[in-house]
Amino acid sequence: MKEILGIDVGGTGIKAALVDVESGALQTDRHRVETPRPATPDTMSEAIRQLVGEFDYKGPVGCCFPTIVVDGHARSASNLGEAWRDVQIDHTFERATGLPFIVFNDADAAAVAEMRLGAGRGLDGLVLTITIGTGIGSGMFYKGQLIPNLELGHMAGKDGEPFEAYASNRARKAEELSWLEWGDRFDAFLKRADRVCSPDHFIIGGGISKKFEQFENALTISTPIHVAKFLNNAGIIGAAVAAVQRL
Repeated sequence: MKEILGIDVGGTGIKAALVDVESGALQTDRHRVETPRPATPDTMSEAIRQLVGEFDYKGPVGCCFPTIVVDGHARSASNLGEAWRDVQIDHTFERATGLPFIVFNDADAAAVAEMRLGAGRGLDGLVLTITIGTGIGSGMFYKGQLIPNLELGHMAGKDGEPFEAYASNRARKAEELSWLEWGDRFDAFLKRADRVCSPDHFIIGGGISKKFEQFENALTISTPIHVAKFLNNAGIIGAAVAAVQRL
């Protein structure tokens, strides 16, 4: 299949579009619905059903999800709450829509998009894609192979808190930080990730990547940094592209 529906489930919004999996180009307008609160399997299933209904589509769906995902199964709760722990995500959404779902960790999907079709093409060695949104996601490729479910945003940082608790975009908004104030926090996260993983390259993605010039001067690591080609669409695109590899 050349076109697959990609869905990116986030902590604040759920986005979808038909994707040309050979180029990464969106073939439709991007549709978005708010992530329901509480974000339970039942409420999320209804949101996914409504979103899929916006498209005249009857094929497999690539979906990325903000938890550790193993064989379509949520192994953590993350930003969506404890109700998702140990839920079989793919079966849950298949029941709601009647369509087959192939589900991946959200940052892994973004990394697939960038490495296959975006800013990571031609980059060698160990490449870390960092996505900044409601949380902090991380996708690792080593010598062209995905190392799944890295979850560097959960590393302990200031006062033992997970880095994403105070260096995510949600924290920036909640504390009304300037871009440079927030950039100092994000720089601390990158330094830790750099020390732990020794990457050859970083790719910065997620919605905040559109504002890279606003916080670029706060970043002090020497490892090369690249801005994601697909910005906030990388999850949608990567979910669709990765789904093809599973079909």
